[in-house]
Amino acid sequence: MNFGQIVTAMVTPFNRQGEIDYPATKNLINHLITNGTDGLVISGTTGESPTLTNKEKIELFKFTVSIVDGRIPVIAGTGSNNTRESIELTLAAEDAGVNAIMLVTPYYNNPCQEGMYQHFKTIADTTSLPIMLYNIPGRSVVNMEVDTIVRLSQLPNIVAIKEASGKLDTMAEIIDRTPENFSLYSGDDALTLPVLAIGGAGVVSVAAHIIGNEMQTMIGNFKRGNTRGASKEHRRLLPIMKALFAAPNPSPTKAALKLKGIPVGGVRLPMIPLDQEQLHSLQQALPIYDEMAI
Repeated sequence: MNFGQIVTAMVTPFNRQGEIDYPATKNLINHLITNGTDGLVISGTTGESPTLTNKEKIELFKFTVSIVDGRIPVIAGTGSNNTRESIELTLAAEDAGVNAIMLVTPYYNNPCQEGMYQHFKTIADTTSLPIMLYNIPGRSVVNMEVDTIVRLSQLPNIVAIKEASGKLDTMAEIIDRTPENFSLYSGDDALTLPVLAIGGAGVVSVAAHIIGNEMQTMIGNFKRGNTRGASKEHRRLLPIMKALFAAPNPSPTKAALKLKGIPVGGVRLPMIPLDQEQLHSLQQALPIYDEMAI
């Protein structure tokens, strides 16, 4: 399945009561689709999945599918460190009409590589949906090794990986050793261009909430052979990308969206909003966006 070049890991909007704000979610989805997003990941790390109940996740899956209405792929985050629970949520996501699922490495349990392989294989065997694996050792502590990824890529419905280790040599080996139809996506916005240069498919992005069209311009320049233009755009976008990760994600992104006139509410504990110093630093970075848009 072609997920596109920029897959946005969407924040989950909340209202003042801390519940999912569906009108704001609709507005956000339409904003993202018209501003460079080729596909959506919902209920992922950026979507504050650890703080969402399964009931909330399923309702969000159904709502997003209805609003997207086939315009772009919808990828549901159904992974956890509980294999049985992941299966239940995956089946519910399939019933909700999503196009694919994303499965994060099993955090906290600290499984061995064979345990990790069996975890993903068992979930894959229960669904016909395409699956994007998600390796993020900085958050989950466990790292999915290249050999495990290669084994999993042989399964018919495991078709991609979001690789957030930050290691380009590892990513290059994954691309080299997996089938041609297996796609690697950067899990770091700042590595989008380097990952494209080694044969990656694109990025699962947070920054696309704010600079999606600009990132598409960068990617377009690269694919047309204008590497100088692509690298120049990359350098111009880096300050914004860095600002959006200057505090734990997604607090800066939600603040940036509000500054852009797209309110999505606050974050749920244990996440907290930006303090005044952090907000000021974010505001200092965002004018770069306004200059680029002229």
